[in-house]
Amino acid sequence: MTHELTLMAVHAHPDDEVLGTGGLLARSAAEGIRTVLVTCTNGEQGDDSGGVKPGEPGHDAEEVARRRLGELRESVALLGIDHLELLGYRDSGMDGWATNDDPRAFANVPLDESAGRLAQLMERYRPQVVVTYDENGGYGHPDHIQAHRIALAAAERTGVPDKLYYTAIPRSGIKQMFDAVREAGVEIDFDPPEDFGTPDELITSAVDVSAHVDAKRKALEAHASQGENIFLLRMPEEMQRAAFSYEAFVRHFCRVEAPDKEEDLFAGLR
Repeated sequence: MTHELTLMAVHAHPDDEVLGTGGLLARSAAEGIRTVLVTCTNGEQGDDSGGVKPGEPGHDAEEVARRRLGELRESVALLGIDHLELLGYRDSGMDGWATNDDPRAFANVPLDESAGRLAQLMERYRPQVVVTYDENGGYGHPDHIQAHRIALAAAERTGVPDKLYYTAIPRSGIKQMFDAVREAGVEIDFDPPEDFGTPDELITSAVDVSAHVDAKRKALEAHASQGENIFLLRMPEEMQRAAFSYEAFVRHFCRVEAPDKEEDLFAGLR
């Protein structure tokens, strides 16, 4: 049986869909590819109104989740995503936070349960291409790591995807970008370690999403409650366009004939 070309992105929190895959999702939708976003948590450990941080007096986790899910739906509409699937797990918080110990936290949910739910979605939508995080979740966030685990487990259990990719930030461009941002006078309180990002030689796929930069920027702006944490929104517009024009990936497995270096994640499938 021939199935409709389908892309599934498996992300941890509301707003994660934009930075690494927003352009890919928008481009795929524009090309007539069915797009499915799976968001694993409700984002309870994000900022509350007025920038109140998790653990601070007045932080209302349930209200944060309600607001962030509303922002997520706006982002989904801006990117043209066809289907949003919410697994509804509780945000685990950053690595080392006390919230890591909450038995309800996504990172503590038995893998068989969460992967089983994702497997059902893979069986329903039959995505040829699945995109998620690498084994370190990009930067060590427990929920990103768990999203990686359930995506791989569901893919193995179902045998549905023909190709599975990890989002990537090329290491070569990170220092250059941070230097340029500081030269532009944008304040950032984060210095990336030397090993931050993906070594260039591991990147298999670079997708031109320059035609969808505006949609990606608007989708990121839709997550306004977390704007303080998204320094890219404080960059000059020309820098945003440069940063948002390409998205990089590492191909984890491929069951079809495709080139070693790709500009299209559906290479070999159409």
